[in-house]
Amino acid sequence: MRTKKPIIRNKQTMVDNEDQYSSEQEYDVIVKTPATTSKQRETTTLPSQFNYYTEKDISKILSNLDSLRNNVYPPAENDSESETKLQSFPSVCLIGLGRCGSNIALEVASLVHNARNFYMNEFNVELKKAKESDNKPVKWLQKNLKLNSKNSAQPVFLIEPLVMLGDLDKDIDGRIRFSSKGAESNFLDEYRKLKIMDLSEVHAGGAGNAPILGQYLAKIILNKDTQHFSNNDWKFIHSYLIDSCGIKANQSRLYFYIFSAGGGTGSGMASEFGLAQQYSYMSKTFDVKPERDLASQNQSFVFEPIFTSGICILPNITDKSMQMSEALHINAGRLLCKYLSEEWDFSYNLDVDDGHTAEVMNRIRPWNAMMLISNDIMRYAEENDNGGTINEIDVNAMEKHANQYISQQIFNILTAQAVTTDYDENYFHRAGIDIGETIRLDANDLFMSLAGPVAIAYAESVVASEDSDGKRLDIDDLFYRSIDLPHYNKQTQAIEGISLLPIESGRYKKVLADYKNGNFNPEQIRKLHFYQNCSSVVSIVSLPKDFKLSYMDLNKLKVHLNSLFPNTTLKRYALVIGASANLSLTTLIAKSPCLSDDFLTLIVAYIKRCFAKDNYRYDETIDKAIVEFIRAEHFDEQLLMDMLVENENPAKILDTNWYAIKPMYEKKYKELIREQNKFTSINDIRLTADNVKKAIMYLREIYRHRISKTRIISLNEEFEESYSAPTKRSRQESFFDEPDVSGND
Repeated sequence: MRTKKPIIRNKQTMVDNEDQYSSEQEYDVIVKTPATTSKQRETTTLPSQFNYYTEKDISKILSNLDSLRNNVYPPAENDSESETKLQSFPSVCLIGLGRCGSNIALEVASLVHNARNFYMNEFNVELKKAKESDNKPVKWLQKNLKLNSKNSAQPVFLIEPLVMLGDLDKDIDGRIRFSSKGAESNFLDEYRKLKIMDLSEVHAGGAGNAPILGQYLAKIILNKDTQHFSNNDWKFIHSYLIDSCGIKANQSRLYFYIFSAGGGTGSGMASEFGLAQQYSYMSKTFDVKPERDLASQNQSFVFEPIFTSGICILPNITDKSMQMSEALHINAGRLLCKYLSEEWDFSYNLDVDDGHTAEVMNRIRPWNAMMLISNDIMRYAEENDNGGTINEIDVNAMEKHANQYISQQIFNILTAQAVTTDYDENYFHRAGIDIGETIRLDANDLFMSLAGPVAIAYAESVVASEDSDGKRLDIDDLFYRSIDLPHYNKQTQAIEGISLLPIESGRYKKVLADYKNGNFNPEQIRKLHFYQNCSSVVSIVSLPKDFKLSYMDLNKLKVHLNSLFPNTTLKRYALVIGASANLSLTTLIAKSPCLSDDFLTLIVAYIKRCFAKDNYRYDETIDKAIVEFIRAEHFDEQLLMDMLVENENPAKILDTNWYAIKPMYEKKYKELIREQNKFTSINDIRLTADNVKKAIMYLREIYRHRISKTRIISLNEEFEESYSAPTKRSRQESFFDEPDVSGND
């Protein structure tokens, strides 16, 4: 445990010395004695475990942002300099890392770009027909946005995100262009909001399916001064993504990191990029600059919250028709173990001093939340699309399903930023929902509502217009389909279902069947830890512009949510009107997904392979022990440590090559970053047994999550006892479950 260092502060001293606050990366303790008359200060450096490079010169940051902005929004040829309007950055940024992440982010960008062009009628009929014939994700988005309907009221298309693609690949630009060949040939040139992070000068050979190497290479990239990169665009991207997050000049507030957990590049880089962004953001929190410095730049560092989320694709686990590489499971387990350890330190660890700047900075986590989408469940969607059986898995089809599912979720989260104006307060009261619970999901709402691992439940339905004879909306069925196994809805062309199964698929099917056959009685299904231990949910209901959801249906939805999630401390609702042709329901389930079978299986696979001592690597001792550690009232930390080595052993993934790789990569670090005090050994980023312990402590915390219902507290007991009205007495008994001992009739 770190020793707590005293902080000596004086309010008047801080005011007097405001103009002398340092903007350096490290932080100072200000000490001033009453006898001091000059504005001098002594400083004690508070060390940080991170060496991330951040640009401190505001003018350089603003100049870099302007360069990126001018590239994204080139001024029109006929605009004079005085008429040029300063464009704002999109409020959303997608960061695709690794092959899988960059392909998915590219797909989302392509869908958004195509939708925009169709919406503005910029494509000719032949191109539109070609798109509709073979691209289900495009068809879903076209239909959801009513892009092909000439007579209907068009919904508002809200946003085109800024898209950053990065990979440790020498020819990422060529691969991206090849990946987008299915789109129109000029897509990459037209979608100027798409930027490629060419990092090949640091490394051009991938991460060898080892996340620790991907993480180490990302650390080199992020610790190196951006001025020393030969790729001039990198400093612009770095200023946007890292240096300026949250400030007025950078209007982006939502950041989604898309990556595969089973690989090396995405799994290793995403976490490190997220940490660098969080470090820069938190640094500005503690760095109060003099007002005159800000005024000279017309810039404010009093900034709004940003919401960052990892969108993590987990590898196949239970598919018996294909053998997955064990390394994919171990890689994913490492990422999950690392994230839970960081979440424990950030959110629950009370053994650190919350008021100490260095302590806060040393326990940041990479994202506010990490959304989990299992690649395994995409198989169910593929099976459903093939009549319920499948002999050979079409990997390309599964990837398309994954791309579409993620695209749907991002799209619905983006549309949830719309303002709810079509409903008044009385509508929500009749539905039993407080207007304060009804939100549009801007960055601050997500920041306050979601944390830790998150799963997604999704479904949508075609709704009848007022002048049609269509069947009435079945809200019960809509909710059921959102938590069902993933399946393809041929009517809406959407992939529905839950993104991470609570338990093994066969058992979950039986639980769901009982739930549906029992008229949606949640008594059994809500006993699953996935639902019982959920601390918060966010539900997004997206409606067509001309459709009004009855308050009875909205009340039914609330009843389902309350019944299925009995221990949530926070439920948030967003109604989005006019952004889609169909009614859709998206429910974000926070924290409890870490108690699902798949999540625990991946973490244990990693612990056994990379931490377990020889006696425990091959049997079920550790499997059973970790389940007991989570369940037991007392956590026997010593027993855990007796089973594990102190540091993870990457050689268990890379075999004997590890001992040749380590010095080679460290040499690369020393050559690219010459400052000796910034050197980080690859040993320093290995996870430790302490990380495993913290991950288990996080799981224990979520496993024990409960709430107690609010009870009436009164100072009027004497009045209650003397008041003989029967209704009052029965009310007291109902609230307190105590007999009436007043003696009154």
